[in-house]
Amino acid sequence: MPGEGPPSGTIPGWACEGPGAGGKNRRVCHAAARLEMGSLWEEFNRLGTEMIVTKAGRRMFPTFQVKLSGLDPSADYVLLMDFIPLDDKRYRYAFHSSSWLVAGRADPAAPGRVHFHPDSPAKGAQWMRQIVSFDKLKLTNNLLDDNGHIILNSMHRYQPRFHVVLVDPRRDSERFAHENFKSFSFPETQFMAVTAYQNHRITQLKIASNPFAKGFRDGEPEPCVYVGAKPRAGPYPLPPLRPASFSSAASTFGYGQQ
Repeated sequence: MPGEGPPSGTIPGWACEGPGAGGKNRRVCHAAARLEMGSLWEEFNRLGTEMIVTKAGRRMFPTFQVKLSGLDPSADYVLLMDFIPLDDKRYRYAFHSSSWLVAGRADPAAPGRVHFHPDSPAKGAQWMRQIVSFDKLKLTNNLLDDNGHIILNSMHRYQPRFHVVLVDPRRDSERFAHENFKSFSFPETQFMAVTAYQNHRITQLKIASNPFAKGFRDGEPEPCVYVGAKPRAGPYPLPPLRPASFSSAASTFGYGQQ
């Protein structure tokens, strides 16, 4: 039986998205994820969240964190994230009206990558025991990045996605790849990728709410940030543990290894 399951029905703060339970492996169909720091994400979302991308890579703030429920405690799971464009547009910020305006068609898609949680794979019991944090993930605008960071285009809008992938021990597990995962997305985590904050209210909120930015409260802000990219064939970092499982998980979402 799965572990303490997710709430049934629609409950604020929980996501049970993706293709749903129909046709899904019983070890993933009951999975649910609750976004942590939801009120902070909502506060940023009301202003229009911006995330910094740099050549060296920057962590995301707020950090993407979830509390999982409904996994099989004894089964192994890989957790990963990717980022998809919200539209086919490029934007610019109008300071006189404090709003984002469409500046043209989107730039060519950046190389697609996924970010595996470094503790993957792990038992369902371990994942459900504590909050899952993607605080190691970094965003970059460097198309030639060789550090495994998520590559994004500046001045484009993105939606983070979170995936729970069952490690299927069957020899022909690739045949069942579509049954062995469940995806989650939270609209309040959408953001604009930028190289410098455009909205001064975002700058103020980042400094006020990011504990790592206290050294910048009286000077230039430099809060942490997080990133991702469009799902398409491209390089992705494979953790050293059980590479076959990770390769299978990545290929499920349309990513390949170069």
